[in-house]
Amino acid sequence: MPSSRVTRKQENSKLCLVCGLQNPSGLKASFYETETNELVGVFTPGETLQSYPGRLHGGVTTAILDETVGRAINANRRDMVWGVTVEFTVRFKKPVPLDTELKVVGRITAETSRTFEGHGELILPDGTVAATGQGKYLKLPLDKIADFDFDEQDWKIVKSEKDPERVEW
Repeated sequence: MPSSRVTRKQENSKLCLVCGLQNPSGLKASFYETETNELVGVFTPGETLQSYPGRLHGGVTTAILDETVGRAINANRRDMVWGVTVEFTVRFKKPVPLDTELKVVGRITAETSRTFEGHGELILPDGTVAATGQGKYLKLPLDKIADFDFDEQDWKIVKSEKDPERVEW
């Protein structure tokens, strides 16, 4: 498995399905930017997210891949970029287990002044790629995406537990 030094942890939110720390049904994923400008997410899906018994729902697999690729645009950038998904395609290769720590990796493959594109993989503990995704995103200012106040929504929260110095995928 490749390994890369973590350069920064991205923030979590309060209630997001993917990264919300206080969402009882969410993934509570943590995302780490690496020295190679990739984004690595770590999460452990529970049984409330199953499709068939013991298997992660394909829609949740799509959501974690989409979130990771969409966040990857900000890996090691000073200027925050916001975007909305225009299209996203997933290829499911292996069943994804529940109650197991999983990793997801995202990277940007193209960027223009108005859009960006990227690719991601959901990786099982043995290194097998369980699903891949690729998407296209439209860059928009945050006030055009959502109507909320960061402070009121506790949208930017950083997990307090010890973060890794390196991440493997």
